[in-house]
Amino acid sequence: MPLIRKDAAPKAETRPDAAAAVARLAGGAADERWAAARELGGQPGGVEALGAALATEADPRVREAIFTSLARLGTAEAAAAVLPHLRTDDANLRTGALDALRAMPKAAAAHVPALLADGDADVRILACELVRHLPSEEVTRLLSDALVRDPEVNVCASAVDVLAECGGPEALPALQACAARFPDEAFLRFAVQVATERIGGPPRA
Repeated sequence: MPLIRKDAAPKAETRPDAAAAVARLAGGAADERWAAARELGGQPGGVEALGAALATEADPRVREAIFTSLARLGTAEAAAAVLPHLRTDDANLRTGALDALRAMPKAAAAHVPALLADGDADVRILACELVRHLPSEEVTRLLSDALVRDPEVNVCASAVDVLAECGGPEALPALQACAARFPDEAFLRFAVQVATERIGGPPRA
């Protein structure tokens, strides 16, 4: 009777060493930091290290890897780690933060009302872009509220732009109220007219 060789027992799956990845992300060469950032995107507890690194990382490729990993984690903590970078003067960092939040809409959604009420008009404008990725009824509710209270015409213009694409007819009164609040802003009146027509209201004269 021939001997039947048993298959070798499967090797235990090894998990990357999170502590080593954190150390490389904090002090390695650029390629090491990039690899560590990608690795930590699949590690429990990786958010804290990724968020800390994001505050100081200057290499665009590594920074992109950090944003990608945070978006992949997609938790409330990951969104919170990204949010402060909406305020930066660095346009590339600000855009990366916005893109990361767009990629985790459920986690970002909880922060949107506060962002729309932020004291910085630029942050409120970016918040309008985040609203674009929410369900239509939420877009309509949040941005209608912004249209009747926000004092900055550019914020209102951003809200109108998003409503034109994603809003519902319930926004029509707020659109008209917004145009009435800024009677001297011809570009805003035109944007309101376009939005009104697109979401089902009658054309304005």
